[in-house]
Amino acid sequence: MNRYVMNQPGVYGYYPMLPREAVQPLTFVLVHGSWANASFWNGVAAELRRQGHTVYAPEYPGHGSDPNTNVTHAMISRAVADFIIAHNLHDIILVGHSFGGSVIQKVAELVPDRIKRLVFMDGFVVADGQSLADQLPPPVQEAFTQLREMSTDDTIMLPFSLFRETFVNLADHALASQLYNEIRPEPAKPLFEKLDLKTFFRLQIPRSYLYLTEDNVLPQGEGYGWHPHMSSRLGVFRLIKSHGDHMTFFRTQPALLAQRLYEASRD
Repeated sequence: MNRYVMNQPGVYGYYPMLPREAVQPLTFVLVHGSWANASFWNGVAAELRRQGHTVYAPEYPGHGSDPNTNVTHAMISRAVADFIIAHNLHDIILVGHSFGGSVIQKVAELVPDRIKRLVFMDGFVVADGQSLADQLPPPVQEAFTQLREMSTDDTIMLPFSLFRETFVNLADHALASQLYNEIRPEPAKPLFEKLDLKTFFRLQIPRSYLYLTEDNVLPQGEGYGWHPHMSSRLGVFRLIKSHGDHMTFFRTQPALLAQRLYEASRD
């Protein structure tokens, strides 16, 4: 099909119309992070489904409706792997946001043959033998330890001021307050466990890093930050960048994040 266009003032010609890019149908398994539950993905999942993709967002122990806070990182990763097996999923795009990055590292060790690509969406890429807490600046580690010790059930609840300035820094105060009211204390143990990741770093599964450029949860520079500090641990990877902070755009601009997620995931 052609269209008649002007390429210079007063000069017309026929040029072929470029077809719209065909969407490659994919199967996504979306793994949320700390201080969240599976509903965190509702908006992005709806947009991905609208595009024709198949989307799953499993819940894991200690989150959602599960009141038990005495959970381990192994319990969480095993639950996600069991979900994938139970639903007979193959060639999946396994996505981890924030703490979910460390989860998909361990899930990849458990079901590597079922994964088409790993996508870390401002996700932690934990080094072998370290914990997620080891990725945080010492003052934050100390603050989290104090909050953990103050709790009666080995959890950490973020103070609103910290949540507002680092997790939802692009939100207005009303939305920040609404999102804060939706979170619950996070089981502390999985954040402080040392992880054996030797197998993960030997895997050859393709991987991408989706970097939200205004995410203030980790300080930029000084040996921290999502990209390039975390992302560089993946070896060869696809880098996609998007405007966004840690949580706000999942609620306010899910279509944008779904598109960037597709760009990170397609062949």
